[in-house]
Amino acid sequence: MLGRERWSAEMSLTLLADIGGTNTRVALAREGRLLPDTIRRYPNDHHPALEPILAGYLAEAGAGPVAGACVAAAGPVRAGVAVMTNLDWRITPETVATATGATRVAVLNDLQAQGHALGTLAPGALRQILPGAPAAPGASALVIGVGTGFNAAPVHETPGGRLVVASECGHVTLPVRSDEDLRLMQFLAAGHGFASVEDALSGRGLAAIHAFLRAETGHGAPRDAASIVTAIATGDMLARATLRIFVRLLAGIVGDLALIHLPFAGVYLCGGVARAVAPHLAETGFATALHDKGRFSDFLAAFPVAVIEDDYAALAGCAAYLQARRG
Repeated sequence: MLGRERWSAEMSLTLLADIGGTNTRVALAREGRLLPDTIRRYPNDHHPALEPILAGYLAEAGAGPVAGACVAAAGPVRAGVAVMTNLDWRITPETVATATGATRVAVLNDLQAQGHALGTLAPGALRQILPGAPAAPGASALVIGVGTGFNAAPVHETPGGRLVVASECGHVTLPVRSDEDLRLMQFLAAGHGFASVEDALSGRGLAAIHAFLRAETGHGAPRDAASIVTAIATGDMLARATLRIFVRLLAGIVGDLALIHLPFAGVYLCGGVARAVAPHLAETGFATALHDKGRFSDFLAAFPVAVIEDDYAALAGCAAYLQARRG
């Protein structure tokens, strides 16, 4: 129990939820600030829907109805309704309000929540990858999620407040620039007839690239993403070859998205896979591959790149979003 006396005294509390592909993180915030010691994690496969998680969390916390609730979902959000990409869950403002008693409810894409977290994170939450150039006030940023899936969202500062635009860019076609890329695309497409960016640049994508190299070389045993990352640290040759392809593809996509959105305030990579490969980006040629854009290579050097190492950044973004829209 989080303490009935602590939470039920005022209605300034808001409820936050970040639904990933595997787990849902739930927490409370006060006055727009995430309360870290209230964070709880729930396995998604233990629950038929989000709403029992939220109601159960509030019961455990000893909190009554909250003033607001914000949910970040790893899937498309249309007209305030989220349909999860990797779960059979449908989330609406009405069902969240019923479960929490909140009068203000927001449902965001998870990358939108990450965008709203920028500027609220502690300095130690960012790992600098590339320096970039000084940005003018009000410059746009870009958050790119690499984890269970892949997605990105541009972050714009407007006179009316911060605008974070949702997308589903992880499901666009995987680019092909070499014979190896073509063979990889054909290998990935063999499963369901289409090779997307997410099929290569995600946790399962890391495992798929490893499987592709096993098929190409005739060597190695099957590995999942976690064991590949572990094997990279031990110097396993196939795991390191997997990483080099992964980083080259990632850098190319990051460069493409940067040219589309011009994030002079920075590119921010987030998600479990991004955090796992971050220590290896320099040694595997991330900068070279990112800047490999012909006559615009030098232009790309203007964009700083960092990795968000705070696993709860989306919760902080939900808190900031609700706070900015209070009243």
